[in-house]
Amino acid sequence: MSLIFTTKKVFSGAIALRVISLLYGLLQDAYSPVKYTDIDYMVFTDAARYVSQGLSPYERETYRYTPLLAWILLPTSWPGAFWFSSGKIVFAVSDIVAGWFILLILQAPEGGAMITEQGLKYASIWLLNPMVATISTRGSSEGLLAVMVVALLWAVIRRRIILAGILLGLAVHFKIYPFIYGASILWSLDAPHPSTSIKKQSSTPSRTTQYPFSLATITTFFNRPRLTLLISSLTTFTTLNFLMYYHYSTSFLHHTFLYHLTRIDHRHNFSPYNTLLHLSSANRDKVSSLKLESLAFIPQIAISAVLIPIALAKKDLAGTMLAQTFAFVAFNKVCTSQVHHKSIRPQDKNEVCIPVRSILSFGPQYFLWYLILLPLYLPSSSFLSSPRLGILALALWIGTQALWLHQAYRLEFLGLSTFIPGLFISGLLFFAVNIWILGIMVEDIGTSRGKKSLKQDLVDVSR
Repeated sequence: MSLIFTTKKVFSGAIALRVISLLYGLLQDAYSPVKYTDIDYMVFTDAARYVSQGLSPYERETYRYTPLLAWILLPTSWPGAFWFSSGKIVFAVSDIVAGWFILLILQAPEGGAMITEQGLKYASIWLLNPMVATISTRGSSEGLLAVMVVALLWAVIRRRIILAGILLGLAVHFKIYPFIYGASILWSLDAPHPSTSIKKQSSTPSRTTQYPFSLATITTFFNRPRLTLLISSLTTFTTLNFLMYYHYSTSFLHHTFLYHLTRIDHRHNFSPYNTLLHLSSANRDKVSSLKLESLAFIPQIAISAVLIPIALAKKDLAGTMLAQTFAFVAFNKVCTSQVHHKSIRPQDKNEVCIPVRSILSFGPQYFLWYLILLPLYLPSSSFLSSPRLGILALALWIGTQALWLHQAYRLEFLGLSTFIPGLFISGLLFFAVNIWILGIMVEDIGTSRGKKSLKQDLVDVSR
């Protein structure tokens, strides 16, 4: 085993996997009617081209991201195939850097104190994952966000609070959802080591225990690390937003933030809200006080940003962030896959336009949001300690997706109406499996307190 999981071999393999994927993508784009490059990458590069011409990136229809992304990808507007693909290289390198941070966290005393070989084994779930490599080399920007998230976690457990605040503000500006981590990090920061459990308290109740809403409780809560995190994160977030608003006015606010509050995206959507959103999209002109696309945030935010942090953050920060992200994605009103359908236009007007073989491809960018944190949870999870449970969970997770994709194929390519009961039932089944898996995660993290405390005590003694 030690001959396989060495730093040189794992990272060389990760680099090789992404280089091969990039080269293959160039060939497929050149010779296949079904393109390798993600449609989102075309949106990014078009926006970057507008910026290079002194225009707003929002001149590109469907660009719903911070202008910062278009600024980063400015070299893609330069002449030449290499520069056009340079954004994919940036995303792929971000993948690898994220894998390096995973290894650093696993090796840290607060993250498990693993030896390099063992840490590499779990980091390989991300680094050597073909799905991760494919998504980044197709031009998805999720690699950039992934490195921000794991760097944030590393900064917190190493007590680099100012750096953690900057990374949190940057990540939330880049894509809204990382704001849910703020609650967990703040709640964990009264512990000596935020990724581990709190040591056993004295049996004698303190004044803050006797009077939970006293002034002493409030001043204890707003300790120096928490205030530092709040100030640094809010300053970063506000500064970036002010800068973008100064350049692009209300277009920035609408497309980057406000659009997502009322977004209706019912195509290729795994969400249990899919069918309801489809009905809402057909009645957008009708005035209604009940806006499903806005109300859907209530259970999502309540579970991922409030309940899970309060229950788990002081026991295991990395595991809590995974559970938060998993819940956020499971309850999200939009969780899209990508469907490619290509037809060739005939040269002769009398010929019939025959579609190329129907292809339903799955582009699970949303799932990368929690996959980046999975290697940090698995070492002490029930899914590994009980292989049968792990195999069953994986089989159900993949199987219910396949069932949904089959219904989506019949709808998208065969023209059959499968909304009810096909898509609706398969979406609910996938949702139910996700909730079951989330329940196991929460139970694992909630019962990890004793194990974490013992491990931390041993680390403290060794110091």
